[in-house]
Amino acid sequence: MSAITAGIVAHVDAGKTTLSEALLYRAGTLRQLGRVDKGDAFLDPDDLEKQRGITIFSHQAHLKLENLDLTLLDTPGHVDFAAQTEQVLSVLDYAILVVSATDGVQGYTRTLWRLLAHYQVPTFIFVNKMDVNGVDQAKVLTQFQTELSPGCIAFTAPLTESAMEAIAMQDDDVLAQYLENESLDETTIANLIQQRAVFPCYFGSALKIDGIDDLLAGLQQWTQTPAPTDDFGAKVFKISYDAGERLTWLRLTGGTLAAKAELLPEQKINQIRVYNGAKYTIQPTLTAGEVGAIPNLTGTYPGQGLGVVPDDGQPLMQPVLNYTVDPKANDVHDCLTIFRQLADEDPQLHVVWSEELQEIRLQVMGSVQLEILQQRLQDQFHLDVGFGEGSILYQETITQAVEGVGHFEPLRHYAEVHVLLQPTAPGSGLTFAADCNLDVLGRNWQHQVLSNLQAKVQRGVLVGAPLTDVRLTLVGGRASNVHSVGGDFREATWRAVRQGLMMLREQQKCQLLEPWYRFRLVVGQDQVGRAMTDIQRMSGEFEAPETNAMTGMTVLTGTAPVAEMQDYSQAVNAYTHGQGELECLIDGYRPCHNAETVITATDYQPVSDLPNTPDSVFCAHGAGYPVPWDQVPQMAHCDYRYTAAELAALTAD
Repeated sequence: MSAITAGIVAHVDAGKTTLSEALLYRAGTLRQLGRVDKGDAFLDPDDLEKQRGITIFSHQAHLKLENLDLTLLDTPGHVDFAAQTEQVLSVLDYAILVVSATDGVQGYTRTLWRLLAHYQVPTFIFVNKMDVNGVDQAKVLTQFQTELSPGCIAFTAPLTESAMEAIAMQDDDVLAQYLENESLDETTIANLIQQRAVFPCYFGSALKIDGIDDLLAGLQQWTQTPAPTDDFGAKVFKISYDAGERLTWLRLTGGTLAAKAELLPEQKINQIRVYNGAKYTIQPTLTAGEVGAIPNLTGTYPGQGLGVVPDDGQPLMQPVLNYTVDPKANDVHDCLTIFRQLADEDPQLHVVWSEELQEIRLQVMGSVQLEILQQRLQDQFHLDVGFGEGSILYQETITQAVEGVGHFEPLRHYAEVHVLLQPTAPGSGLTFAADCNLDVLGRNWQHQVLSNLQAKVQRGVLVGAPLTDVRLTLVGGRASNVHSVGGDFREATWRAVRQGLMMLREQQKCQLLEPWYRFRLVVGQDQVGRAMTDIQRMSGEFEAPETNAMTGMTVLTGTAPVAEMQDYSQAVNAYTHGQGELECLIDGYRPCHNAETVITATDYQPVSDLPNTPDSVFCAHGAGYPVPWDQVPQMAHCDYRYTAAELAALTAD
């Protein structure tokens, strides 16, 4: 029997929750089918989900067949909640990607495909709504093979000869085996699926229970139970609150977890719950492969690894919009407490508190997330708040390598740090390294420097936005056997980064980045000219328009800055009289299209940002004194590691 955890992912309105209901119904878990439009879906138990008719939170269910023990995780479908979907992917053995036959591959489908590839999740595809007149299975499959992977292959029972040949062609060794034997064994095919070389495609209608038995049979036949590790390991993928209790959702990858065990320092497990929809059973243990929820643990977070499992890296889905909170008549500190609880559930809801302004700022994915948040505050906490006008979350990077120096030497303190800053690939974030001889700087001090580089958000010097796509490498420094303490290296490290950035600012080698949308705009043929003019005005780019012969509507796809397009849907709705459609997905950060305007309007003064000062402190005549950043190179105690020519070569690399 195969025992797996699978997640259902899809573009909004593709029928993801309806498919979940159908799977549970055909497996005997449900006696009657629920429906999203009637508000009685088994896996949309939250009142807000029933009102909205969409999945907002991930939910767990369980079904058991003769050869399949399946833990099912249903995920949100709206792009604004993609961060919650991403959290679930790291604990899946397999995914079921639902695609509407009437819509085909949408923008968010491609985003999900990219996330599934990033987390290396083997994927089955269910094409829903095949009962709609005019849909063409062959056309849908061709689109999958063109836009997703050539390994998307229609599976039937038994497999046809053409399907077997298509499977074999996804791997050279398997193809040689097939040509020799004219057949493939089940294990070989299952391995190709697990290796993400083959993606079985099934077709049907979830609402009419058509094709569901074929999909269940395919999951039984082609999935493999992952081998557990001997040592205890688990991954936290969700935090939620239920009746005032904080729940930590996790999946075991190895070993056993028992009630009363100490999972975290001085935190014992008082209960283990296994959920099925809104209900749960209490179990004495969890074993490898199982998913459970632990009440009232503190300090846990999505992406956290326990035991031998490491933490996840930075999520791919990041918020790009910033809003201020208007507490109205409420106490701002009470509001902050509630917002921090909500951020505990969703780490991509970034809550920032400005002590100086006594102001709460939220960083979110989009307007729908903000609407849901406002409704949750009202329904769950009876809290009526407003939100200020949204602003863009900029980032900064560099276009040339530089060696930054920080020196911190007040009386009876001493540290000097040299950090190499190098531009890296877009989307790579900040990376850290050490390339410094232990004879130059001891192991303990090197560890201090690397820890301090990661201890806070490193900010750029154009508008004070977070620094990204830069490798920070410790390349030199000096300590005093008598006077150096850890705090000295913290100050020197942070000043070194800022000093290097200021040098690049003078050379105009700092770059402001802004988020861009990848959009899909559907308008009438007579409105194409207006749409193209608007996109060009918004500094966007688009591909050649395509007209759908069946609908008569024209599709424009392309990219544009979020700052320009975030409110464009209202304009589309107006000039198309409600017939047009605009879908926008975050497509990462690119150089800002109006950088000078933004920098001037922000009027950020990096030297006046004292918590992020680029200046250093030296000592003379028994007293420390400040030295401006541009004078530090002449006064540094350690020789520079790199010449200007060498830095230019490092930039080219």
